[in-house]
Amino acid sequence: MPRTLGGVFATLSDRLDKIFTGLRGKGRLSEADIDATAREIRIALLEADVALPVVRQFIAAIKERAKGEDVSRALNPAQQVIKIVNDELVTILGGQTRRLQFAKQPPTVILLAGLQGTGKTTLAGKLGRWLREQGHTPLLVACDLQRPNAVNQLQVVGERAGVAVYAPQAGNGLGDPVAVARDSVEFARRAQHDMVVVDTAGRLGIDAEMMAQAAAIRDAVQPQEILFVLDAMVGQDAVNTAEAFRDGVGLTGVVLTKLDGDARGGAALSARYVTGEPILFASNGEKLEDFDVFHPDRMASRILGMGDMLTLIEQAQKHFDEAEAEKMAAKLSGGMQNFTLEDFLDQLQAIRRMGPIGNLLGMLPGMGQMKEAISQIDDKDLDRTAAIIRSMTPAERDNPKIINGSRRLRIANGSGVQVTDVNQLVDRFFEARKMMGQLGGMGLPGMRRASKKAKGKKGKKGKGGGRGPTPPRMPAGFDPAAFGQLPAGFEMPDLSKLNLPKQ
Repeated sequence: MPRTLGGVFATLSDRLDKIFTGLRGKGRLSEADIDATAREIRIALLEADVALPVVRQFIAAIKERAKGEDVSRALNPAQQVIKIVNDELVTILGGQTRRLQFAKQPPTVILLAGLQGTGKTTLAGKLGRWLREQGHTPLLVACDLQRPNAVNQLQVVGERAGVAVYAPQAGNGLGDPVAVARDSVEFARRAQHDMVVVDTAGRLGIDAEMMAQAAAIRDAVQPQEILFVLDAMVGQDAVNTAEAFRDGVGLTGVVLTKLDGDARGGAALSARYVTGEPILFASNGEKLEDFDVFHPDRMASRILGMGDMLTLIEQAQKHFDEAEAEKMAAKLSGGMQNFTLEDFLDQLQAIRRMGPIGNLLGMLPGMGQMKEAISQIDDKDLDRTAAIIRSMTPAERDNPKIINGSRRLRIANGSGVQVTDVNQLVDRFFEARKMMGQLGGMGLPGMRRASKKAKGKKGKKGKGGGRGPTPPRMPAGFDPAAFGQLPAGFEMPDLSKLNLPKQ
């Protein structure tokens, strides 16, 4: 799942947010209000370059449901309409998350098809890397023998992804791609690769030769999945392309690429309807890790500005080491004075591994109204903070109170910042530590467990135990239960409290 909603869906998300803001002020919705809202949504979808048949179906479903008794009798009819729009978005995007289909006897063959320039070769590397992380032993097959250096590009991508590549032909216009594809399956079986990803040739436009070659490769390898690689930045042309591949090759699923682009996103919303096949994966960025399973419900939620806590939790679980998190939780249970700048640096590094901080904040519920502020966050600020801490001695990291004027000057010179930046970091660190102490590990399951163990050793003090700290105010729509799934010790920093140094 893409980690950010910026890019192709950003404009549509902003338009829908304005529409719903106008609805929230109404205590009751008339039929005229519903018609006006449907008209505004229709315009927003058309401006996003969504295919006209998709828009018609979407608007018809919304109007039919919105004029029902559930909305007319609802205490908050605006929220009911938003829920209806969310449900219909999920339907358009495919409904349920669909997983890969595997062969009864390995290897499972996945054929990638699409036009040139959609990012098929890079996508093959991303898919291979993802399959390897899932415990498979994938093999990438170079069947694009027409495009110059396509074979070499796949070999480079495969090496970066840590995935084997089958490339017996040099390409550059020479070789038989059908024979390469057919031989790759037997090679994979002998070498015990359980997944085969076939990268096929594309063209700048649809032509009979390309379709014939793709169909011949399909017949040679009998793939379990034929994935249409769709550039999310392409507009209405994507509809014609998708239909051509569906009719000429046959598709079982769609993969969206370039979701980080600045186009209008209509192709992404139209793909499921046009092809009749689900979106399986989405690629958002140039890095190999910018790739994940596509979840229609999560994407719909993010388009409507309601956050994506499940993806955030999955990212945390992937990048936070459980043993280290438990160790940190146990350490914090002994008092926030034990939390040092070294610990803070470890947390910063773990969060940086999860991706751009703006993307992470954008997944939190209620952050849709803070898009402008989030867009101003620069990850270089976190890197600069890490550089300041790394310029300190172990003793200074362990006990920041010893950092006097001369030490601050040395640290500033060593990290390439001003002394005032060091002063701000140290001062805000103490403020943040005090604030974290007041929260007392609230909402962190591992910390709660460690705290109970510590209290059990010390024994009870008094009868009531006190009321405890007042919980912080959370954004509207925030579900506290969701944080029960976070890995132990995970904590998102309050950047406004830290006041990270600027250049």
